[in-house]
Amino acid sequence: MESPAESLSRKGYAMTSPLDPPLNLTVADFPYPSRRMPLLASRGVVATSTPLAVQAGLGMLLAGGNAVDAALAAAATLTVVEPTQNGIGSDAFALVWDGSKLHGLNGSGRAPAALTPAVCRSLGLSELPPRGWLAVTVPGTPRAWHDLHQRFGRLPFASLFEPAVSYAEEGFPLSPQVAAAWAGSQQRYAETNVGPEYAGWFDTFAAGGRGARAGDVWRLPGHARSLRSIAESGAESFYRGEIAERTVAFAARTGGYIAAQDLADHVSTWDEPISAGYRGYDVWELPPNCQGAVALEALSILEGLDLGPERETVESYHRQIEAVKLAFADAYAYLGDPKSMTVPVSSLLAPDYVAARRALIGPEARDPGPGEPPPGGTVYIAAADRDGMMVSYIQSNYSGFGSGIVVPETGVALQNRGSGFSLRPGHPNLLGPGKRPFHTLMPGFLTRGGEAVGPFSVMGTSMQPQGHLQMVVNQIDYGLNPQASLDAPRWRWLRGKELNLEPGVPEAIVAGLRTKGHEINIREGFFGPAFGRGQIIRRLPSGAYLAGSETRADGYAAGF
Repeated sequence: MESPAESLSRKGYAMTSPLDPPLNLTVADFPYPSRRMPLLASRGVVATSTPLAVQAGLGMLLAGGNAVDAALAAAATLTVVEPTQNGIGSDAFALVWDGSKLHGLNGSGRAPAALTPAVCRSLGLSELPPRGWLAVTVPGTPRAWHDLHQRFGRLPFASLFEPAVSYAEEGFPLSPQVAAAWAGSQQRYAETNVGPEYAGWFDTFAAGGRGARAGDVWRLPGHARSLRSIAESGAESFYRGEIAERTVAFAARTGGYIAAQDLADHVSTWDEPISAGYRGYDVWELPPNCQGAVALEALSILEGLDLGPERETVESYHRQIEAVKLAFADAYAYLGDPKSMTVPVSSLLAPDYVAARRALIGPEARDPGPGEPPPGGTVYIAAADRDGMMVSYIQSNYSGFGSGIVVPETGVALQNRGSGFSLRPGHPNLLGPGKRPFHTLMPGFLTRGGEAVGPFSVMGTSMQPQGHLQMVVNQIDYGLNPQASLDAPRWRWLRGKELNLEPGVPEAIVAGLRTKGHEINIREGFFGPAFGRGQIIRRLPSGAYLAGSETRADGYAAGF
């Protein structure tokens, strides 16, 4: 019997390992709805969710910059052209392959010193809300931009911001997916965001009651001024200068908790990436407070299971879903800021423990226990250059526009990562001054035999580890090339036995999963954020790159 890879290669859309013989890619019989072929380029690649950000990054490569320069230019541009998912006030994480070694940057912020569980209890809260000052942690993105550039960048730091500043000052047209998310937020916020702390958001993103529509040209002059200030000061203005002063003053006027010292004390951390082996590959993630351990534990569980030669089978879906549930149950019980964790990630990935978790997977759907994954919004960038440097970079407000708070005249939309904290006494993710919350952001990277395969990720809060698992399985178990892997229909576990499936999942799979006890929702719309949005770059034996980008978003992969 032929292997999955042999079967797919015969059909013309397989992706062989970067250490295997050359692949066979043809237009014929491409398997999933977009029919978009993956990009092939040898000198550099940028892939992300909006075309203007892709072009900003590619422009840096054409100007002689490297993959980090490209990723940072795209990241700055995304804060302008896709503010529905990320902004200057976001957090960021990155994995950088420097040509021989993988480096990890944790650019997440911490809770303000004045925000404590006692404060929340005094307000009668049992959990942190998704909007308002209680949800705001110190933004880490500007410092992450600077720290990545300081270590790896080639072009002048300020030059990386030129495309973003230009779009913010002169205007940019809203792409379809961005416009839809923007309009939805305008409608929701008009009903729920009442108070002086929200005035800056309406002045910035709904001035004069203007509704967002695809093709409309928007200008964000305050955002442009902040980007230029960050570029010129090496991000110091955000944490110790003019932007910091405006942020602290606005918080003081409107009931916020961020103080000058909270901003001044913020630092990124360089963390050793963590990994798990999967069928001859190594899958790399960042350690907690990042949720990358969820994907690694789930893949470790799957490592000992046979998923079968065909992707579209009930048993393959079922085993992947059950592995994810078990990993999430552990994450919600044990993960948080590393200084508060009592169970190390190494224990969750220990072979005996993984084997015990694997033994719990049976023929029926299980209820995984505690935890209810929230909705959310994120952007991801994959970049690679001709010298072999590759970047897996992700930044996010967390949920849509974040907290709903924009510091007036700055365009800085503050994230709502604080809503990821727990208020349960004794929990490792308990809110505390200076603590980092359990974080959904997770850039991924693949290696094999010590050689780089490439960056990948799928965004979307709790969808991220599920998307990582599906991208790894699609490529390694079923031989799909990056674009086919991204285009394939997805599943998303929600809670208990509840599961979302895309309409492209075959009816026989839906019926079979229901027979096993899964509670199925079919989420209409191949295009949309419910199942995440991702990008993948793989390096081939020739040194060229093969890349794919999410067809559920507005962007693409481009190279030269």
